[in-house]
Amino acid sequence: IRTHVDPQTGCEIPYCPNGRFVHIPPPYPDSFWANDFGRPWWKDDSYLVGILSQKTRKVKIINTLTSQDHVIEVCSEEIMTEILERYLKYNAHAASYTWKYDSRNLVMGSTLEENGIEDEDEEFYKLSMNDDTFLQAIHLYFNDDLTEA
Repeated sequence: IRTHVDPQTGCEIPYCPNGRFVHIPPPYPDSFWANDFGRPWWKDDSYLVGILSQKTRKVKIINTLTSQDHVIEVCSEEIMTEILERYLKYNAHAASYTWKYDSRNLVMGSTLEENGIEDEDEEFYKLSMNDDTFLQAIHLYFNDDLTEA
């Protein structure tokens, strides 16, 4: 829950521009507000729907067999097998390819950074360049392994 400093009291209070909601205390002391509910709902792990990524980035995946390329936005924490799983909607046989970057085979159990694919977004920002102008390209090379899709 975001907070702000109340201009009248100088105290930090929850910021609710659209009005209070469940488990949000009133901005001022109120004897009618019951705070015996225990843990507020936003700290209850049963409502957790995902984990916030430190940073996302875009990569271009090029199928060298068909010359098709797709740009996918990935989380910096994702390992290559998770990226492969999301790429399956573009190529259901993607697991039968060798994934390479800069002529090096990628370790599928490692992240992009661990595979030496640096995130250059910050450098593009410093140079006032559009970060979509250059995307790191991962090349897929087909393995004739005769597996079924």
